[in-house]
Amino acid sequence: MKELLQKKWFRISAAALFCVAAVYAMIYTDVVLRARSAYLEGEKFWGWHENPKAKETALKAEFEAKKEKLSKKLASGKLSKEDYARELEIMEFDLKQKMSDSSIKYAYVWYQTAVELFSPPESKWVKLSREKMPKARELWKQELKSKNIPFEDYMLE
Repeated sequence: MKELLQKKWFRISAAALFCVAAVYAMIYTDVVLRARSAYLEGEKFWGWHENPKAKETALKAEFEAKKEKLSKKLASGKLSKEDYARELEIMEFDLKQKMSDSSIKYAYVWYQTAVELFSPPESKWVKLSREKMPKARELWKQELKSKNIPFEDYMLE
């Protein structure tokens, strides 16, 4: 074994094998963490579907935080009153749009993202997303039907 360790080809091969294993481990970790993030986003939107007040509270808190930053820029002179009014109008429009968007649609899309973009590997998060996708899709269909919005199944892909 000592003789083998002294051979240049063995050391180069061992270093290359180590590098390949390290890169594989980093990629695996990255994909699993991305799947987890997508699953948790889906859970957030599912929760908002079940509790619209929580959605309203979260979105208003986000709006107020952005408005506070904008007000500080206005106070420090980095932003003109016209720009402030325009930015505020855009933020208010975004808030209304987010409030009216379908939470269950976004839950479905985030679960779909976890399944389609972050597998393989078949991580815990991908499995959980795969389990929740059909139910989220059915809830989305029910929501569309209740709002009398025409759709075909292929449109929900």
